[in-house]
Amino acid sequence: MGGFALKNNLIAHWSFDEGKGNLIREHCTGREDNIHYVFNEAKYKPSSDPLWVKGVKGNALLFDGYSTWVSAPSDTRSFKSMTIECWVAPRSYEHGDGGRLSAIINQHDRETKTGFVLGMFRHGWWSFQIGTGDAWYEVWSEADPIPRDTWSHVAAVFDGVKGNLVLLLNGKQVALRSIPSEMEIKPAPVELLVGKNNKPSVLHGVFTTNMFNGIIDELCLYDAALSVEEIEARGVRVPENQPDTVQRRSRYDGDRHRPQYHFIPPEHWMNEPHGPMYFNGQYHIFYQHNPQGPYWNQIHWGHAVSPDMLRWRDVPFALSPEKGDIDPDGIWSGGTAVDDDGVPVIFYAAGNKRRNPDQSVAMARSTFGQDGNNDLVDWIKHPEYVAVLPEGVGLPGNFRDPFVWKEEKTWYMIVTSGIPGKGGTALLYTSEDMIDWTYRNPIYVGDSQKYPKTGDAWELPLLFPFYKTEKGEQKHIFIVNPWFLQASPHYCKYIFYWIGTWDRDRLVFIPDEEEPQVFDVGEHWIGPSGFVDPSGRIILFSVIFAMSPRISNELGWSYNAGLPVEVGMRPDGRPGVKPIVELETLRGRKLIELSDLPLDKANERLREIEGDMLEIELELEPGEAERFGIKVRVSPDEMEETLLFYDRANASFMADRNKSSMEPDVEKGIEGGPVDLEGGNLQLHIYLDKSMIESYINGIKSLTTRIFPFRHDAQGLKLLGDASTVVKSLTIWEMKSAYEDCQEGKMDI
Repeated sequence: MGGFALKNNLIAHWSFDEGKGNLIREHCTGREDNIHYVFNEAKYKPSSDPLWVKGVKGNALLFDGYSTWVSAPSDTRSFKSMTIECWVAPRSYEHGDGGRLSAIINQHDRETKTGFVLGMFRHGWWSFQIGTGDAWYEVWSEADPIPRDTWSHVAAVFDGVKGNLVLLLNGKQVALRSIPSEMEIKPAPVELLVGKNNKPSVLHGVFTTNMFNGIIDELCLYDAALSVEEIEARGVRVPENQPDTVQRRSRYDGDRHRPQYHFIPPEHWMNEPHGPMYFNGQYHIFYQHNPQGPYWNQIHWGHAVSPDMLRWRDVPFALSPEKGDIDPDGIWSGGTAVDDDGVPVIFYAAGNKRRNPDQSVAMARSTFGQDGNNDLVDWIKHPEYVAVLPEGVGLPGNFRDPFVWKEEKTWYMIVTSGIPGKGGTALLYTSEDMIDWTYRNPIYVGDSQKYPKTGDAWELPLLFPFYKTEKGEQKHIFIVNPWFLQASPHYCKYIFYWIGTWDRDRLVFIPDEEEPQVFDVGEHWIGPSGFVDPSGRIILFSVIFAMSPRISNELGWSYNAGLPVEVGMRPDGRPGVKPIVELETLRGRKLIELSDLPLDKANERLREIEGDMLEIELELEPGEAERFGIKVRVSPDEMEETLLFYDRANASFMADRNKSSMEPDVEKGIEGGPVDLEGGNLQLHIYLDKSMIESYINGIKSLTTRIFPFRHDAQGLKLLGDASTVVKSLTIWEMKSAYEDCQEGKMDI
């Protein structure tokens, strides 16, 4: 078929050359089609255009994977022949919810066996599917997947006369299926969509899946069947320029709620950070990440590097789910270590739903020894699991989050699970080479009957040397995250710890006290990970939830890490927690500094101070006040406000969020817990970062929470107490973004 015939048979062409706006021209009809995008009419930030980038020719549209698609009127014709061609550069692969494709283009209804769909599936597999009204036919390419982050020319051909379905990648045939001849595609009575499946799965009633994530350019639809030879003869040439598939932090500019100096992925979903390490002059953090959208699914190991644990620079995913027998269904949490040759190693929970149990421990080794890349961009997975749940041990389906360390010549690994009828546990393994591991025993078993908040199973275990007694006895701290097999009011609220003795001879941890303790008295500081930094500090990371699916969908992101904190034994013999001192480097302008003032005089000085990115150091001498502290994010009429206060009667520090927001579906209520001030003043160290509030109380405990004020003017501050309360000291700084000087980096390989 020559160029003239191609032109005559072209029935739809989207060049994506607009480069701006939310309308796109279909050139055959001159029609302008709508580009749907979450921020076309944004609720929590200034509205902004969909994501435009340079294409193979002119411009192209970057589909974000969950909110971007093009809608066009339904085509009511039947097709005896059809060819679809376009350029694509996917950024990630979906899980394939409902067994449906992440559509590139479609107008189909699989249930009525009508229409057509061209799209991608897990691991880059792709397919062209058509319906004749009586039957549904599919052709697949699994051996030749569409690669990520590079340009690929894809073509799909239906020849109803000959009875063929063909797929071509970069001009070469990669799949062929014969079907009955003299067939035609019957039209489906639905819209024609680009980038979104006509029949998507919906998660949590909000998130649409089966959507394309990446760049589409020069999309053409013909009512003719181009032959393989004709397509090959056209000389499809892959461009030398690399597609711009970078995840963009800038798309959230002006977001009222997105933290600016907490760690947060460049886009979409994260749950817990994990595997923090210091290697060759810089810090690394990994995290559970879904690059497709702001919801949990098809989890990857996101990765960022930093000189100071604050100013993070995004680097490519460390690990992604891959076809095969190791981790096709997810790369879940784990830890890092440096092997005996000085090479970083990752241990992680590998998801494979074809196995029972579906979780095992896998390993990947950095290529640093070969390439010297200090960002540790590339990792090679070990071809086999290094540990599986022993038969008859633990809770099947709960075997994850390995934590690894070395003492003398032996490597130790704990992997969390549970003991039926008892409680959570961490199963201990030993090895001499990091590859061959021997199961030993549970290191410690919880008591969920006596302490129901500790859960049926555990996650994310940590074990560190904590302090030495006066007699020189080494004490350790053992930290876990609870997990529940059924719905629980305690789900995703706490991190627990015990201090005690790590008995290396018996391979058990013996707590000094049976009752578990918390560092954070709120209900949002969860997902612990940690390491010992080069100076000997125990640094903990966490994740902060408290976001509804509705608000995550409208914001375009879900969750962030808590501030890095240092935990240790205080001079008074009590465990304590405090923010890392490096946070001082993010201080901006000092807004106020005062001391030894009555409460009313101090509040007069505070009237002109406002902000949603602040550091506050406050010491109050309470006098006779029963409740004392500070209100933050206060609107001028006090219709919105969040109270952070000490309750003398209950010896507890509390956060009252009942008036934090006029939004109808955000979390509210009062949270907090015991903090013993031992009769002293209240010393607060508070960080406000958009939706985040972190309070550190006398260096003993913290309270971490999240708010979503509705009003833009909820920026004020007001001290709490009574006429007898004295403000011993108050200093407030503006805080700078940790990302101002960080370039947007590629998040995919």
